[in-house]
Amino acid sequence: MERRFIQKVRRHDRIATRVITVGGMLIIASVIAILLLIVKVALPLFAPASAEVIRQLPARAGQTALVAAGMDDYREVAFALDNQGIFTFYDLKSGATLTTAAISETPRTIRVFERNHDAFTILWQDGGVSRCRVAYTPTFDANGQRTITPELQGRQELPPENYPAAPLRVAARGGDGAPLTTVALLADNRFSVSRQVTTSDLFGNETTENVSFLIAEELPGAITAFVLDQAGTTLYAGTDNGSLLRWELGDAATRTDNVVAVAGNRAVTAIALVLGDISVAVGGADGSLATWMPVASEDGDAGSKKLRKIHALASHPGPVTAILPSLRSKSLVSLDRSGTVHFDHMTSENHLLTLAADLAAIGLSANDNGLVGIDRQGGLRLWAIDNPHPEINLKTLFGKVWYESYPAPGYTWQSSSGNDDFEPKLSLVPLLFGTMKGTLYAMIFALPLAIFGAVYVSQFAPPHFKQTIKPAVEIMASVPSVVIGFLVALWLAPLVERAVLAMLLAVVVVPLFFLIFILLIRPLCETPTSHHRMKGYEFLLLVPVILLAGGVCLTAAPWLETRFFGGDFQQWLFDVAGMRYDQRNSIIIAFGLGIAVIPIIFSITEDAISNIPPSLTAASLALGASRWQTIWRVVLPSASPGIFAAIMIGFGRAVGETMIVLMATGNTPIIDWSLFNGMRTLSANIAVEIPEAPVNGTLYRVLFLCATLLFLLTFLLNTGAEIVRERLRKKYGRY
Repeated sequence: MERRFIQKVRRHDRIATRVITVGGMLIIASVIAILLLIVKVALPLFAPASAEVIRQLPARAGQTALVAAGMDDYREVAFALDNQGIFTFYDLKSGATLTTAAISETPRTIRVFERNHDAFTILWQDGGVSRCRVAYTPTFDANGQRTITPELQGRQELPPENYPAAPLRVAARGGDGAPLTTVALLADNRFSVSRQVTTSDLFGNETTENVSFLIAEELPGAITAFVLDQAGTTLYAGTDNGSLLRWELGDAATRTDNVVAVAGNRAVTAIALVLGDISVAVGGADGSLATWMPVASEDGDAGSKKLRKIHALASHPGPVTAILPSLRSKSLVSLDRSGTVHFDHMTSENHLLTLAADLAAIGLSANDNGLVGIDRQGGLRLWAIDNPHPEINLKTLFGKVWYESYPAPGYTWQSSSGNDDFEPKLSLVPLLFGTMKGTLYAMIFALPLAIFGAVYVSQFAPPHFKQTIKPAVEIMASVPSVVIGFLVALWLAPLVERAVLAMLLAVVVVPLFFLIFILLIRPLCETPTSHHRMKGYEFLLLVPVILLAGGVCLTAAPWLETRFFGGDFQQWLFDVAGMRYDQRNSIIIAFGLGIAVIPIIFSITEDAISNIPPSLTAASLALGASRWQTIWRVVLPSASPGIFAAIMIGFGRAVGETMIVLMATGNTPIIDWSLFNGMRTLSANIAVEIPEAPVNGTLYRVLFLCATLLFLLTFLLNTGAEIVRERLRKKYGRY
């Protein structure tokens, strides 16, 4: 061979080696870059909250005592309320005073006020009651410059009430077209309730009248705090000995609960309703902070809900004096007597932030991005709050959480709802379970068919038959998954629903017919003539057996359904077994995913078995082993590394499959091993939710976390498979 030709070949080999090496490294780098990208998007879910002081406004000379403060959503305007009922609005960019507004036209002094976010109910020293609400109106000029204009809206004097005792505090809900409910705590430890009740006659004419009554029942202690829900139909109160009481308000008051909310006979010092008015937050003289929720009784009677302590939040060093619920999430901001502020999230029980700022009163912006506090000297201090994902921690993602209106803690995925009071439920456990469930049922269906088919084609089938059937099966791998999903969802699912009992019967009848047929035909197959003629085509004898077994199942199923299942197997399944039959269920997924992974497992398994040296099988047969013994004891162990690799590749394909599970299941994120209902997988969840997920929002980042988990899951499966495959190779040699 010429020297020049040899040098050319070697040069080409070196170039090919370098190109392949660079290409491989680029692939590895690309995979790592993709992983880093999705991890980068998901990591901020676990970032801690932070607060930064953006403005300090010192007390003005001669100002009266400040009792409340607040801030707009843009952190551009703040207000302070003094004890004379005058609101002062500040421009936070310059610190200048924008305007002032008085609640009452006549000079008066506030005795006490009740705050409902930026709405105030004022009890004056002279016994009068006023209401108002702070509103911020944004306007934009031609250049897009925003200007916030603050104002007082809904200023009104409530009608005077002839209370039987002096009022200590008044709360009001409604107005502006909604029925008005007013509750006053009296000096003799009773409540006076006034409600507007609307009734309709037979002709649809509505009449509104005021209904007033006293809650004069014997109470376990002196009332120290109370709160009224937005509808004005439920009243919560706390006492000086730690009791939490609840009344349902109608034409009269019905007390439904009396529970101990603060241990050690300590007082309830603050109380507030969490966003949605389902849970109530209770702060105690011992610094404790917890939320309570009405829960249905153990007998399942939804009408007899009783208060139960659901979430315990971080305790304060001193008595809790104020609780402000968020208008954006289930977060709570609380203040204690020492002036320490806590940020907590109810659902996740996350303690988000602590501010040791020595404050006397606090206010929170509507979207949780700003906090304003009144210090002991009467000045204002304002913080910018960065707390984008308070509802996320490892417990809400992977643990059991007790959500509002649920009878018990559980694993739940429900990312959206029809109202703004919704409590996001972002547990990944149902998605992981659904991924494993769908994959498991698919592999149960696919593995026997793929492996036994590969054994038959490689060891029993004639060469020309093998050359036909193997390419045909491998072509199945090129069928788009969306086509498979379409077929199993719209054609197979209704077919199975109509013949579900026959299909279940076939699981028993078909193997039984196989066994009987094998026992009957075995003596015939052992004769030399039939053995020679049928070699490689024995499966043709099974076709009529399968058709006969299928006919028996289809014929017997209606009779069995009428005789034993009341004529409706699906209804019997629900009434007796408690299982609901969904048309798109795990059976359909098993068929759909099985069809997708069978070609992969079949092809790799057949290649692994065909690569076993013929000398091994010949030696086994020469020693007197039967064909099946040779396959079971020699061929399969020698090919086990390749077979295991085929199984794991098929498993990985099933885990990551999206379109089939998206189209062929109900995408219900439930934890149930039943064959008759569906599931939701990680991949399908990403496809379903990502179009509706706001960029950089909590759901958006959780979906990237799902992608990270899917990546890690397949990585761990492939790594474990490679370890096992290497051990099998060492045990059974290079094959």
